[in-house]
Amino acid sequence: MARLFGTDGVRGLANQDVTAELALGLSVAAARVLASEGAFAGHRPRAVVGRDSRASGEFLSAAVAAGLASAGVDVDDVGLLPTPAVAFLTAEAGVDLGVVLSASHNPMPDNGIKFLARGGHKLPDEVEREIEARLGEAWAHPLGGDVGRIRTDTGRAAEAYIEHLVGSISSPLTGLRIAMDCANGAASEVGPLALRAAGAEVLVINAAPDGRNINERCGSTHPEQLQAFVVASGADLGVAFDGDADRCLAVDAAGRLVDGDQIMGVLAMALHEQGELAHDTLVLTVMSNLGLRLAMTAAGIATVDTAVGDRYVLEAMRAGGYSLGGEQSGHIILARYATTGDGILTALQLASRMTATGTPLAELAGVVHRLPQTLLNVSGVDRARAGDDQPLADAVALAAKRLGDGGRVLLRPSGTEPLVRVMVEAGTQQEADEVAAELAAVVRARLAL
Repeated sequence: MARLFGTDGVRGLANQDVTAELALGLSVAAARVLASEGAFAGHRPRAVVGRDSRASGEFLSAAVAAGLASAGVDVDDVGLLPTPAVAFLTAEAGVDLGVVLSASHNPMPDNGIKFLARGGHKLPDEVEREIEARLGEAWAHPLGGDVGRIRTDTGRAAEAYIEHLVGSISSPLTGLRIAMDCANGAASEVGPLALRAAGAEVLVINAAPDGRNINERCGSTHPEQLQAFVVASGADLGVAFDGDADRCLAVDAAGRLVDGDQIMGVLAMALHEQGELAHDTLVLTVMSNLGLRLAMTAAGIATVDTAVGDRYVLEAMRAGGYSLGGEQSGHIILARYATTGDGILTALQLASRMTATGTPLAELAGVVHRLPQTLLNVSGVDRARAGDDQPLADAVALAAKRLGDGGRVLLRPSGTEPLVRVMVEAGTQQEADEVAAELAAVVRARLAL
């Protein structure tokens, strides 16, 4: 059987791949595994359960709460809150387990189940494997007063999260006019409240979740609406979140998109100036633009590369004791304040940098001069042979030599689809397009099925 847990929990089509039965079974198995490892020793176990705005999250969160309570775990159901809020509450309240029902930026029909360990971090891989192994196993149910109780939060969880977010900034947002696209997702209520509490004037779009409209032509995966809204409203900047608000992209006053690479550049330089960038290092994935690396080198900031995926960024940050890392997609981790990417936190930090320096976003983001980039997905090939074919490796080396220090080539098999990705950055878009097309042709020829 294929492994249930992927790089970001269990995810799939709700009510087909991710069912109420699966949610209940996994929750029981998780409680039993943690109990057997001694995580509940000496106290009555407790969990926090939250979700994004998908309709399926309602029955899935109910199933999770039922499973945990049937295994003797008390549950705080915090309802509609961002993934990073659940991670924060798991750590802040000192509970044994956090559970998020969300498929992040995926379309509405999908959903997912993510477990968080004490402290708000993702469960270790070995614990996830043990949960899978014990799924559906016969067990002795607790009886009487030993069953868990389910408490529905009345709003204090959101208040605590907002207080935490606002407390993270040193410069209030007074005088800033911020346009916000909440993707009709988990940030729809707490996002505007947090930025207003920090002093900003906030104009909001796509903050009316109805269970079906999450991520629908809006949010960080579709920023075009926000770009137009920023210009029309005369906002100083715009911020766009995804469905569970662990990502943030920005828009400057002229309507130009400011991606995760540029946001990381702004935040890294701010922390560097303040002496708060641990080891003067920024953690990136291999997909981050070469322009960001060049800007960091010029500023005296080192960079560490990881594989694509926020879990790999976080692993590198924890292993090296680094304080900032992220992805081009806007999934940015500020380790001082969060255990995962937090879109609202990122928006606050970015806006606070603007007020602290009195500098428009376009000028701040301008320190990162993005190199023209071309990304081609080559399908119908054997991705397993991508790293073993010598003529292909020679072609990549020749292309890299042609581009020199002013460009970059990255060829990698997809981890989720039957294709090979070819990414080229160069001094001009024409050169990037030409080199990428040449390499894609080599991939098709050498790795043909």
